[in-house]
Amino acid sequence: MNVLITAGPTREPIDPVRYLTNRSSGKMGYALAEAAQKRGHSVLLISGPTSLDIPEGVDFIPIESAEDLYQAVESQVGRMDIAIFAAAVADYTPLSVADQKIKKSGDELTLALKKTKDVLGSTRGAMGFKGTLVGFAAETENVEENAREKCIGKGCDLIIANDVSQKDIGFDSSENEVTLVYKDRSEALPQNSKEHLASHLVKVIEQL
Repeated sequence: MNVLITAGPTREPIDPVRYLTNRSSGKMGYALAEAAQKRGHSVLLISGPTSLDIPEGVDFIPIESAEDLYQAVESQVGRMDIAIFAAAVADYTPLSVADQKIKKSGDELTLALKKTKDVLGSTRGAMGFKGTLVGFAAETENVEENAREKCIGKGCDLIIANDVSQKDIGFDSSENEVTLVYKDRSEALPQNSKEHLASHLVKVIEQL
């Protein structure tokens, strides 16, 4: 099958030297890409900036911003059987980007932000994707409730949810603990390495 996977953070520019980003390492998405490739799938990895090596045998598109990610997904998702959205995408981006470095002046600086395009939420509708759609939900409270709302609202077949308030898993960690949230049920998986989880998740997604 043809599988698209997004991974890593996005960077939203403020000026030529600064940007807004998040703590995503990309490890989960890259582990999924490697696991899917090893199971014989044709994998396209679309990733924000990370320090990770591209898995062998995986096609790769690098992106920076949420807008870059939207355009890359829009151009590629139509030929995919499965789309897995593991990237941590910025919800907001600066309303304008300064041409020159913003100099330190007053005690406070206010940034005006605008909402970014909803990549996952646009995949079923605006992009017309008919294949298996899987999203991730990084939550700090009401994990299962928020994930199920996301699953239904964005037309997903599955949301892979994790509690990023736990310091030993998720962001910046080689381990994760996730809950598989479907529209009508949930299944909690025990904490394990991201590589082990990725192998199991690919098998679960294949069954969908």
